[in-house]
Amino acid sequence: MMIDLRSDTFTKPSPAMLEAMLKAAVGDDVFREDLAVNQLESYAAALFGMESALFCPSGTMTNQIAIKCHTQPGNEVICEKLSHVYNYEGGGIAFNSGCQVRALEGNLGRLTASQVLEAINPDDVHKAPTALVCVENTANRGGGSCYEIADLEEIRTICLNNNIKYHLDGARIWNAMIAKGESPKQYGNLFDSISICLSKGLGAPVGSLLLGGETYINNARRVRKILGGGMRQAGYLAAAGMFALEHNIDRLKVDHDHATMLGNVLKNKDFVGEIYPIETNIIIFEVKGTYSAQSFSVFLKKHNILCIPISANQVRMVTHLDVSAAMVNELIGIIEKM
Repeated sequence: MMIDLRSDTFTKPSPAMLEAMLKAAVGDDVFREDLAVNQLESYAAALFGMESALFCPSGTMTNQIAIKCHTQPGNEVICEKLSHVYNYEGGGIAFNSGCQVRALEGNLGRLTASQVLEAINPDDVHKAPTALVCVENTANRGGGSCYEIADLEEIRTICLNNNIKYHLDGARIWNAMIAKGESPKQYGNLFDSISICLSKGLGAPVGSLLLGGETYINNARRVRKILGGGMRQAGYLAAAGMFALEHNIDRLKVDHDHATMLGNVLKNKDFVGEIYPIETNIIIFEVKGTYSAQSFSVFLKKHNILCIPISANQVRMVTHLDVSAAMVNELIGIIEKM
């Protein structure tokens, strides 16, 4: 059996999740008549204490809709230089919204309020108006690093004082909340919009939600249609997302524990250099000497273990609900012999 640590997007629906999908009450979601979608959107919005939600096929789409609805062409968007919206969404900020990006160098993918304040453009015809700040929690390329809620609150104050919108790419926000002992409403109180993913650690096959105010989400619904994201009997997918929210959040701690176990083994190997602090389910580490990132991943593949080289000398592993304790122990045994 292959042990797939490339990403938590490789999870498969459990039999119980598949059963929930089969039983979904569906309709046409573009007509807003899919009961399972409506239930999921209402449930998620209430969970975060926000007015409304919109179900979309992907986190890239929810992020791109969010940015489009907060900006005008010619605006500037502030984000961290490792952020997903900047690196992994196909240039969507330029393509979809006609905005430029101020990409700041933070700490493990995280920004500070002082950095944001310094990056805001003055009211000057030579400058693009700063319209939006995007933060990512957890920060994927920061090794699953988490913001402190107090730091997010400080950035929120900067945004309010400067009439700038504030968006959270919360693809793995569930991991951050489990790691930090936080609640969804703490985040709902901070952000103008939040993108949350159902198809990573929570194990649904497809889907993300965009959360925000009712008027904002009505506008987002129109943009979703323009982008081709209006689906019909989407309730079969929404039912999987609903199951994930009801059953798979608390168990994320198991993934965090597995990641910590792997990190503890890796740090004792002479071919491993820097390991990013492991807060959640992502392990990013440097390989040196005997291995390159590519040769390390090739070696593990020969033992039916998949991981990703993310640079010439860095490897990423991601634990998730389809990686069992037995699989983790098997990998630990292989690493110890390397």
